[in-house]
Amino acid sequence: GFDTHDGLMEDHPGLMARLDEAMLAFYQATLELGVANQVTTFTASDFGRTLASNGDGTDHGWGGHHFIMGGAVNGRKFYGTAPTVSITDDEQVGQGRLLPTTSVDQFAATLARWFGVSNTELPGVLPNLGNFATSNLGFMV
Repeated sequence: GFDTHDGLMEDHPGLMARLDEAMLAFYQATLELGVANQVTTFTASDFGRTLASNGDGTDHGWGGHHFIMGGAVNGRKFYGTAPTVSITDDEQVGQGRLLPTTSVDQFAATLARWFGVSNTELPGVLPNLGNFATSNLGFMV
């Protein structure tokens, strides 16, 4: 699976290729059915991976990157802030763990609006959302 505590260098390229093929096939099916603008697909995880090797893989970290696709997605862009990969950076908190710069709540709020959740309902759905500068990352059209 995708829990790459070991075998990262051997397994990860194949895992990414399988994910790429599956997401492409699914998106093409939504196009053929004429529902691409009504279907949004995204990845999610409750943890990320460290940047530091544990010898044969990586351990659990705090941040991660996600894919989002669909006809209503403002795509071909990077949303959030790319981390600086440096052991001296303020985002580096030790053992290859990076402090995330974008909250999963911001990601979820952007999707929730697309699903029809109003701005007044968002704090009830995502109670920590008010802790962040923006609640809309702008990736949905």
